[in-house]
Amino acid sequence: MNTDKLRMIIDYSKGHREDISSMIRKFCAITGMDYDNDVLNILQIVRSSFRERGYLVFEMPFADGEIGALCYKGDGMGYVVINTSLPRVNANFAITHEIYHVFFQESEFVSKIEFSNDDYYDHEEEYAANLMAGMMLMPEISFRRMYRRFSEESKGNELDTIIRLMAYYQVPYMAALVRCYELDLPAKHTIPEELLSITRADVKGKFREMWLDDSILEASNKDDYELIESFVENKGKEYIKDSYINERTLKKALHNMRTLHDKIEGE
Repeated sequence: MNTDKLRMIIDYSKGHREDISSMIRKFCAITGMDYDNDVLNILQIVRSSFRERGYLVFEMPFADGEIGALCYKGDGMGYVVINTSLPRVNANFAITHEIYHVFFQESEFVSKIEFSNDDYYDHEEEYAANLMAGMMLMPEISFRRMYRRFSEESKGNELDTIIRLMAYYQVPYMAALVRCYELDLPAKHTIPEELLSITRADVKGKFREMWLDDSILEASNKDDYELIESFVENKGKEYIKDSYINERTLKKALHNMRTLHDKIEGE
């Protein structure tokens, strides 16, 4: 990501944080969460609330490492699929990002793909969804406090501070960087080019250097497919009993699901 693009993101964040803050308060009221508290397990929180909105949320490893998540909504049940072949920090951000699309997006969508590269920020609704994810996963009061603490531990080294924040909140490096600058926390408001050119290898090296838990940089490869197949099979049997579908239709649906799953995993 270049400096101009990052500045656009930060400017958008500053101009829309009040609107997004209002949305987060509404979501917290729906889910019974405390606003502005650290989120310990976002997937556990959103799974039931998404279900009430007509979406199943499940995890699956993709062969395509550029895709962060898939989202689909038809006439019946929709789904959100998180790519677990990416680092766990990306999965955390992806599911929180989807809260905006499922609960607050104004324009209706049928299907969409969330990419894990810089193009992720290219449209206004993606800016808004990312802003919501950043604000939820890195609440302002907590983030300011931890920034001060980690800046002291890092002796003012901005990169080390961002890495420590990334590890603490379990978010992608760029998400932690954006949050620092949209809250005007660094003493220098200019964004050093070296902070934008950090590679995954650099991040992993810093984690090890500072004795941080680098397991969050690894993929979980969790696969919920068997649970989804069982869910569809049980629902299908109910529909057969009620004469909505026949057994042949259910078998065909399950076969198509298995074929699609194999393609997604690259088998």
